[in-house]
Amino acid sequence: MAFAGRPVESDRSPAAWLPAALAPGATVASLVPPVFPAYARVFHPAVRYVGDDDVEVSWAEVAAANGTTAHPLMQWGSVTGSLEYFENDDQAPLWHGAPARGHLPVTVAERLVAVLRRHTATPGDCWFGVAADLGNPTASAPTLDLPRGGFWLLRGPVDLATANLADEPAEQSAGLWWPADRSWVVATDVDLVSSYVAGGVACITAILAADGLEAAPAEPGHRVTGDADRVNPPPSEALDVPGHG
Repeated sequence: MAFAGRPVESDRSPAAWLPAALAPGATVASLVPPVFPAYARVFHPAVRYVGDDDVEVSWAEVAAANGTTAHPLMQWGSVTGSLEYFENDDQAPLWHGAPARGHLPVTVAERLVAVLRRHTATPGDCWFGVAADLGNPTASAPTLDLPRGGFWLLRGPVDLATANLADEPAEQSAGLWWPADRSWVVATDVDLVSSYVAGGVACITAILAADGLEAAPAEPGHRVTGDADRVNPPPSEALDVPGHG
């Protein structure tokens, strides 16, 4: 079995630097290695259905409509006021579909790739981690074991980041990807509605300025759970449920 036509790689040595570089816990450093000069958080947009079109709705728009504050550590439950807005409810007509959890939307991935390909010398040679619970490609294929789980490894051009790695109609992006020259790393945790990028200062500056990307500066020590938002009131439910951001 392959993902998006790419076989699972048996050689994990190109990824051997990652397990030791990642930190334990629930911070940005547990998702992307805290060995880079700069970091960004990329917010997955909500979606408003207009006829046959899906219109992206930024977190800033949602915050403004809810009388809450958009800031780098905002959390979806705190911005909207309820954890029910992750899965069950919406705020029509403002938005109908919540931000994608654990999956980088294709449109956002395409814009991110457009930036990242300019900040690596090896855009044609990149590595991609697929959460091992997506399937069992082969009993002998080893996984890369990281603090947040095991990953099958794929190899291909940077554009593979825009591919669907799940069986239709499900959608699933790579949970981790980086170029062979290790100039940056992108992580999309299965529990989160944001993705995180670590890279050089010029790379992260370009992401923060890119059209179509709602992004904010991040720090390795920033928490990625619902209690990270100390600006907005907590959601109506208890905040001890992990994986809100």
